Amino acid sequence: MKALRFYAPEDVRLEDVEEPVCGPDEVKLRVRNCSTCGTDVKILHNGHQNLTPPRTIGHEIAGEVVEVGADVNETYGSQWQVGDRAQVIAAVPCGECHECRKGWMAVCQNQTSVGYQYDGGFAEYMVVPKQVLKVDGLNRIPDNVGFDEASAAEPFACAINAQELLGIEEGDTVVVFGAGPIGCMHIRIARGVHKAGAVYLVDVNAERLKMSADAVGPDETINGAEVDVVERVMELTGGRGADVVITATAANVTQEQAIAMAARNGRISFFGGLPKTDPTITCDSNVVHYRQLHIHGANGSAPEHNKRALEYISTGQVPVKDLITEHIPLERALDAFGIVQRGEAIKVTVEP
Repeated sequence: MKALRFYAPEDVRLEDVEEPVCGPDEVKLRVRNCSTCGTDVKILHNGHQNLTPPRTIGHEIAGEVVEVGADVNETYGSQWQVGDRAQVIAAVPCGECHECRKGWMAVCQNQTSVGYQYDGGFAEYMVVPKQVLKVDGLNRIPDNVGFDEASAAEPFACAINAQELLGIEEGDTVVVFGAGPIGCMHIRIARGVHKAGAVYLVDVNAERLKMSADAVGPDETINGAEVDVVERVMELTGGRGADVVITATAANVTQEQAIAMAARNGRISFFGGLPKTDPTITCDSNVVHYRQLHIHGANGSAPEHNKRALEYISTGQVPVKDLITEHIPLERALDAFGIVQRGEAIKVTVEP
């Protein structure tokens, strides 16, 4: 079969490999969609400390069950059958550490990941490891949800986790930095789930800003390359600032701007991680102190967030179909990475 394999930074190859063999406590999928994200681009160029090469990458996965290990249904209390449609979690908690026992699976200290320690979804077939099944991380795709939509459930789950921590209330003013797919999802979750009020989308790429705004319709777009973002948000909010600010981009300045524009009792999510070579910002601690701001980190999700994402997609509460603007065959997977890097599409999915 064909698979996209990581060997080293700048050395990712589409090659022929043997089909994986399904063990007694595993499930084998025919991959139908594996969507791409900025992390895939980072892996291409820089690798990852948790990625053991050679490795089939890809972690936003939906597929069809083609084989069920002999012990799976009895061991995990599941009822998987050949032909079932399934979505796979990416971040795999251990289920046993202090954090997992507390119900904080998104920050499991022993977390492993599909596409990192286990072969991922940029391939015709993949085996879902027992570690995923152990934490109920293989999810049934609702009948009215396509494979492409289901593959978007993983990043969607990460956004759900972040917004859950923020406690968004009905009518809150929300600012989202980053007009990529995750920024679009944040806008739709804030509105569709939390009934937010005015929502503003910020980016420095005018074309990407327009493309995403046409899809998700923020109340206003703000081009950070042309205007003072903090000043504009203050104008739009009558000088009060934003109740919620989400930085879905890897830019230091956006985190500093988020603090500066937050209203009293404002909630901030540092959703996009910063480059390891430049991970610090300047924070006016007195602004945090006197405005009683709440700053949250968020980067992943728990298995339950994936299930909720599929539910929101199925009910139409948070649609994602129109955000998937490029469908690319596995043979052109590296082209997909280029499209993501250049911001030429909202969401790109690979179809093996």
